[in-house]
Amino acid sequence: MTAVLSTLRDDELDLLRETEPERMAELDEDETLELHTRIRRARTKYVKLYRRQASARVEDLGGRGFARPKNRRNADKAEVFEDALARVSTRVDVLARRAAAELREERLAAARATPAGPGADGREAALPGGQSRVPAHEKTTGGVKRDASSRAQGSRRQAARDNR
Repeated sequence: MTAVLSTLRDDELDLLRETEPERMAELDEDETLELHTRIRRARTKYVKLYRRQASARVEDLGGRGFARPKNRRNADKAEVFEDALARVSTRVDVLARRAAAELREERLAAARATPAGPGADGREAALPGGQSRVPAHEKTTGGVKRDASSRAQGSRRQAARDNR
């Protein structure tokens, strides 16, 4: 691992240092997503280089097994960035779950604080004829497709009558 790190450029090393837990703790969700994008781009770069160079060497060396050792550095760099991407992805997941929980709590608090529609003041609004607010249960034939087909057939009949 240290041999691979010594082959990285300064900007790549800086990018890897940003994935340290202490540094990621200071980032908010948007900054962490931006870091995730930069790490993913670096990983993809080295995966592409590895695949492209290995496939180019296959014909010269006689097989994929022979071409692999000649291209080990790109594969190792891709793996280093893959590990960093996993760390950042885990952090993004934690932050996203936390943000979702906060948003859920805000919405629930807002829903509790705001009266919801007619009858929210404790009195139920009376409907004419003693009708209830809950619609009656629709009887089905047991098949969603069959019910949809029946409705469509009725619509076609009505359209034919309307066009007369």
